[in-house]
Amino acid sequence: MLYTLILFTFWNYSSILIPTNASDETYIVYYDKEHFLIEGTVIPDSLKESSYDRLPLSYKDKVRQPVWNLSKNSAGITVSFHSNSSEIHLKWTLLNDFYMNHMASTGIKGVDLYVRQEGNWRYVNTGRPSSSTNEVRLVQNLSLDWREYKLFLPLYDGVTNLEIGIDANSSIKKAIPSDKKPIVFYGTSITQGGCASRPGMAHTNIISRKLDREVINFGFSGNGRMEEPILELISDIDAQFFVIECLQNMDTSSVKKRALEAVKTIRKKHPNTPILFGDNMLYEIGFMDKTIEAELIRENAILLEECQKMEEKGFQNVYYISNANALGEDHEGTVDGVHLTDLGFLRYANHLISNFKSFGILED
Repeated sequence: MLYTLILFTFWNYSSILIPTNASDETYIVYYDKEHFLIEGTVIPDSLKESSYDRLPLSYKDKVRQPVWNLSKNSAGITVSFHSNSSEIHLKWTLLNDFYMNHMASTGIKGVDLYVRQEGNWRYVNTGRPSSSTNEVRLVQNLSLDWREYKLFLPLYDGVTNLEIGIDANSSIKKAIPSDKKPIVFYGTSITQGGCASRPGMAHTNIISRKLDREVINFGFSGNGRMEEPILELISDIDAQFFVIECLQNMDTSSVKKRALEAVKTIRKKHPNTPILFGDNMLYEIGFMDKTIEAELIRENAILLEECQKMEEKGFQNVYYISNANALGEDHEGTVDGVHLTDLGFLRYANHLISNFKSFGILED
């Protein structure tokens, strides 16, 4: 079946591609990355191996191998588009087809679909992975109204190809980027999204929806250590503010060595942009294993001390976030005593947003 693609340009959209002469209304036409907006990354495609990577190719020899491997995971990356299709389909190919014993495959390598409804983002469905190459119908039987959609990509696996399918008589429009500055997170496995049941439930993605703002995720499982190459990279971003939540991958000596240096690196290019340091959420087992509890409390005290030293040295707009009770007081917010469930992530996102507001740093 042949289709003619007619290109229109409107003032508020990049393009509309309309298949014509379609005789079968159920025939699905797939569109690639040229027809939707990729967010959650500010690195141009030309500098990356894949559009859905989080680090440029030039960083392959600048960062440790585990960091590079994790940067191939698409945590925090989203795809936005508008369509008047009666159904939405999706194809995506995974880099590793990865598996973990404490995190749902839908979170590791699935894809979430959201729709904007009355100004807010509402969950629609999840593309469930079944192999390295996946094809699913996410929703059907829709009225032919124009809607804005957003896809949240896998948290712990990479995407090598992604295509959106719509019915042949409908159209797709690339969304336009927000003019708000992004929020940049640098952190650990929790920052990366472990162990959300689906991508949209990672706290960075929840925050992105609640604040309707792009959030860039530099979470590296087990490897969020305030390292200079990553700090240099994020300091190139014109961010609203930076959130550094690396403590769970560090010890007291590395906190003393790197926290101040992290601020110095960012301040070279951002003299006044707020920098927020988050402390440890206490592991659930700590109430019984007092050795673990004491170490986490000591790390928190050292981080607070370092932040106070920064203030004494004249660094402005550096904030300390206490995560005590960030997950609530019922101790039901984790999957393994450390990594968060969806409930934990929702509570943590709300906790962070409350801190952002109290610091007065959310102005456009």
